[in-house]
Amino acid sequence: MHSNAPANLTNLLERALRGEEGVRGALLETYRNYLELLARIEIGRRLQTKVDAADLVQETFLEAHRNFALFRGKSEGEFINWLRGIMAARIATMVRHFVGTQGRNVQRERDLEVNFDQSSRALDRGLVALQSTPSQKLERSELQVMFANTLAKLPADYREVIVLRHFEELSVGEVAVRMNRSVDSIQKLWVRGLAKLRQLVEESK
Repeated sequence: MHSNAPANLTNLLERALRGEEGVRGALLETYRNYLELLARIEIGRRLQTKVDAADLVQETFLEAHRNFALFRGKSEGEFINWLRGIMAARIATMVRHFVGTQGRNVQRERDLEVNFDQSSRALDRGLVALQSTPSQKLERSELQVMFANTLAKLPADYREVIVLRHFEELSVGEVAVRMNRSVDSIQKLWVRGLAKLRQLVEESK
């Protein structure tokens, strides 16, 4: 991850909007880690092991690719919000399927988008807590995408404990049960994972 990443993202979006061949897929791919993190948090709250975040994001990408002409914004922030709206509708459909409610519920989709925004604020808190010096001047959405990409670089156990503790807000005991580990080992993973994440965040500046 380099400091010119946001410029590259903006350039990709502009090129995709101009209809350049093959750019749309590359643009969507840059948001995979970010959307998977948001999906994972929401799935953890509602659907637990019934839905895979990666599959959900792939379905979101397929729909976004198919309906790209419907996007009316110009900025990266607007594009991220559009993607989140598509994913909220997909999750609402899955909630209907697994919970058994009938028919589309627009309010539920709006509630999901609110939840995504709350999850985004958790990303903001994570950035503030991890950074010892002011960040480069980037848009909030750009910072969140960069943070999610940094989190994805962690070893799986470190990443898992951070997601469960920080984003799903489980207790140490609950995380120990979920990860089938002792409370002591979870506490050690938590400390080491945060230290490694802080290091990667600093290196990415």
